[in-house]
Amino acid sequence: LVPKATVIAVIVNPSGTPIESRVQKLQETARTMGLQLRLLNATNEQEIDAAFATFVQLRPGALLVDSDVFFNARRAQFVALAARHAVPAIYEVRDYVAAGGLMSYGASLAEAYRLAGTYASKILNGAKPADLPIMQSTKIELVINAKTAKALGLTIPQSLLLRADEVIQ
Repeated sequence: LVPKATVIAVIVNPSGTPIESRVQKLQETARTMGLQLRLLNATNEQEIDAAFATFVQLRPGALLVDSDVFFNARRAQFVALAARHAVPAIYEVRDYVAAGGLMSYGASLAEAYRLAGTYASKILNGAKPADLPIMQSTKIELVINAKTAKALGLTIPQSLLLRADEVIQ
């Protein structure tokens, strides 16, 4: 959606789940793609506001909001700040996009919940949790908010629209 972006900001929560390996993979991928990453830390609501202020000063081409439970609980704040500062942002779960965010790409929460239900059913039917195999969602969703893209002045390529699992109008 932002083909001319050469610098991407990433907001991470350094006190959340271990992020070192994710950040390292992001940096490796960015180098491979010829992009530069700017890490912004946020551990509370005020630091989220400060991270967006820093984003505006740095003027990168786009924003990636890292996966974090704390961030998910503050999705309205992220979406509002991204809209206020006209930031093209991508998130991991569709809930941000449903709330007005630009786009998300990540595991399907509905699929993850279905798998959790399968585990619960097996345990309730007598299976020992330690004997159950590890299961993880294999359905990855791309969700795009066309209204937000238009507000940001972005044209969604037809090829991306065709790949999207959902386009919110």
